[in-house]
Amino acid sequence: MINKAFAAMTAVCCLLFASGAFADQPVDWQKGLQPAATSIMEEIRWFEQYTLWFIVPITLFVLLLLIIIVVKFREGANPVPSRTSHNTAIEVIWTIGPVVILLLLAVPSFQLLTKQLAPTEEPELTIKATGFQWYWGYEYQVGENPLSFDSLMLQDADRASLGKEDKAVYPRLLAVDNEVVVPVGKHVRLLVTGADVIHAFAMPSFGVKIDAVPGRMNETWFKAEREGLFYGQCSELCGKDHAYMPIAVRVVSQDKFDTWLAAAATNIGEANKALVASVDGERKSVDVAQNAAQ
Repeated sequence: MINKAFAAMTAVCCLLFASGAFADQPVDWQKGLQPAATSIMEEIRWFEQYTLWFIVPITLFVLLLLIIIVVKFREGANPVPSRTSHNTAIEVIWTIGPVVILLLLAVPSFQLLTKQLAPTEEPELTIKATGFQWYWGYEYQVGENPLSFDSLMLQDADRASLGKEDKAVYPRLLAVDNEVVVPVGKHVRLLVTGADVIHAFAMPSFGVKIDAVPGRMNETWFKAEREGLFYGQCSELCGKDHAYMPIAVRVVSQDKFDTWLAAAATNIGEANKALVASVDGERKSVDVAQNAAQ
């Protein structure tokens, strides 16, 4: 009983710590997909579990067949090998069976792919992401004067000046100096291209992964259903610093987004500092309240 109680307390503490960080990012020994922040990612997580119902039985069945063949038809137990050339029943089964299985996998797969690339809603915000060697550039298509800025991996020397000392929230190799900021619950159209070589814009919690190809404009979308700080990375080998061009998207309330957008039009650095201070101040208040409740 003591061990069970200790395990339960440990699990609760881990959940509190994870929620207190307000950031979706990879964790040590992670085996599954990141928690979903969009409806598309929810469907991707479902599809992953759905495919396991086919993968596991098929794998076990093939393993069983291999064991049977190795044991039953080895030279010692079967000195005179069979000269059977074909079996109609078996050939029908191994033709129809895979076709049925592939159809059961293909139908939901194509439906999900269609949802990812062919949205049914009108976009409420359009952002263009351009991959460079080795950083991302963003352009907001709002109003008459588009907002544009570059986003580079956060350097340790800049943490204090940007107010991002907390490595649990702003981890090494994932945090950036200027995050993409979007409002929660809004349909965001994402236009993706490359400036030099092929890159790939990948945001696991959103279920987004699309190539950034020079000379081509690819399009996808997302609608974040909860606030937070979400991390992704370039997922196409693009040169020596491929591992050092992370993606960070900060999802905030509409009011915070409007305030940030107005300030960013004149000074993106100060706008980001003010937003970080505001969000992290609320996070620390929540942490203090949780600790007091405990």
